Amino acid sequence: MVVSVLEEMRIRSLGVIEDAVVELSPGFTAVTGETGAGKTMVVTSLGLLLGGRADPALVRIGAKQAVVEGRITLESAAAAAVRAEEAGAELDEGALLISRTVSAEGRSRAHVGGRGVPVGLLGELADELVAVHGQTDQQGLLRPARQREALDRYAGDAVSVPLEKYGAAYRRLREVAEQLAEITTRARERAQEADLLRFGVEEIAAAEPLPGEDVELAAEAERLGHAEALASAAAAAHTALAGNPEDPEAVDAGTIVAAAQRALDSVSAHDPVLRDLAARLGEIGILVGDVAGDLAGYADNLDADPLRLAAVEERRAVLANLIRKYGGEYGEELQGTDAVLAWAQRGAARLIELDGDDDRITELTAERDALRAELGELAQTLTDARTEAAERFAAAVTAELAELAMPHARVGVAIHQTEVSDPEAGIEVGGRAVAFGPHGADEVELQLAPHPGAPARPIAKGASGGELSRVMLAVEVVFAGSDPVPTYLFDEVDAGVGGKAAVEVGRRLARLARTAQVVVVTHLPQVAAFADRQLLVEKTNDGSVTRSGVTVLEGEARVRELSRMLAGLEDSELGRAHAEELLAAAKASR
Repeated sequence: MVVSVLEEMRIRSLGVIEDAVVELSPGFTAVTGETGAGKTMVVTSLGLLLGGRADPALVRIGAKQAVVEGRITLESAAAAAVRAEEAGAELDEGALLISRTVSAEGRSRAHVGGRGVPVGLLGELADELVAVHGQTDQQGLLRPARQREALDRYAGDAVSVPLEKYGAAYRRLREVAEQLAEITTRARERAQEADLLRFGVEEIAAAEPLPGEDVELAAEAERLGHAEALASAAAAAHTALAGNPEDPEAVDAGTIVAAAQRALDSVSAHDPVLRDLAARLGEIGILVGDVAGDLAGYADNLDADPLRLAAVEERRAVLANLIRKYGGEYGEELQGTDAVLAWAQRGAARLIELDGDDDRITELTAERDALRAELGELAQTLTDARTEAAERFAAAVTAELAELAMPHARVGVAIHQTEVSDPEAGIEVGGRAVAFGPHGADEVELQLAPHPGAPARPIAKGASGGELSRVMLAVEVVFAGSDPVPTYLFDEVDAGVGGKAAVEVGRRLARLARTAQVVVVTHLPQVAAFADRQLLVEKTNDGSVTRSGVTVLEGEARVRELSRMLAGLEDSELGRAHAEELLAAAKASR
């Protein structure tokens, strides 16, 4: 049951179309016109609404931009409506308005329900609303990969569910294989890296550097190198502060400060300022005594042993060598022995990783073998599901061909695998080592036997032009029957078909339109006669500008167009009679 209908499109400044409104029928709409009149622009317009690529060359010469607007009626609970509302769009009385603008400079904009949206959203909505089946799709179906995709789509969940699991396992197998290749091919490089790291870690461990040790030793070496000058200066300072025991008459700082304090104490009671100054002199006296004591202790503890200085310089040389080798990777963040210790920590971690390669190879090999076994099982499941779907699909297409004036034709779907001589290059399916890829191990090929006794051959080789078009149309119709999309656009899929076969094509499309909206771009009057509505795309020329318009044909106008399509003459009596006969026959067969 149709839950949405593409009611109309307005096209402005697109190709040869200056401004046209395309009114579509809920059932079967046929789009006709002379070659070059612009029928392709109708298909192109719909493609733009569906998120297709915006080509600035499509903009009409002299126009700043091309605009395509579409109006689609749909139920509020439809998936497309829900997705559009999530993007901020609003329905207009049960209709969704979509527009696409392409500027002459190549910029493209999209609007859905009055809200500007990314062009990608149009593609998401298109998946729920419209399916396009055209000549390009026919050519694509001649490729084995496209045939497999088509069969998988027809099979539904029976294939899609195991295929999703297969795809995940296949991708993981690729990752594991790459990791194994990296480990094994780089074995020598990794061994050399491990040797260098091991030497460095062991050298640092043997030296046992401490955090900040180089800074402490530098200070100690500086002190030991100037021990005599330091001791002499400390002694002179101590004598100046505390006095010389060997010279009782010498005046020292402590005595001078004490005398100054006593002089002030004698009169400080009369002036608070002098009282404060006397107190401060007392504090100075205490500090002088403390410093004098520290100077005495410094001189007693000062180590002037040249052996100690030699040991310090030797240790500094060891640390300097380590810093030169391993301490230059951290810049200003870490320096000296701190940087060396950080290198050792990182090197040890990396060494554990490299030394664990053998274990890692064992783990990866086991995982690889398990994944290959899993892929073999999933590939068999896919083969079984595809085989079952192929039988149903072949029967459905064969039945469609009978409706399209090919009652004796038989369509088959061949599914096979390619064996490989090297088991490591494939997976085991059905007890054989076969080639495999991201979609399984199956090769799918559509085959046609056009009449009894004829061998089944690939459709690209076993069908004439007219037969191929009907086979492709039958395939598309079968797909349409299993596809939930409510609107289908067929772009001249009846090419190469004529006569009675063309009548059957039109009848089949009309039957499909009972449950879905069908839009067909066609050059065949036999097909157009079955349409519920016929649109004419015609070109006019005012002498300087060529433009195309779209007209709904009814009554006499439709008879004239069908006559033109039949005889090439709009006013041919025989053509008109044939056109009227076609319309009557189509109406009677509905």
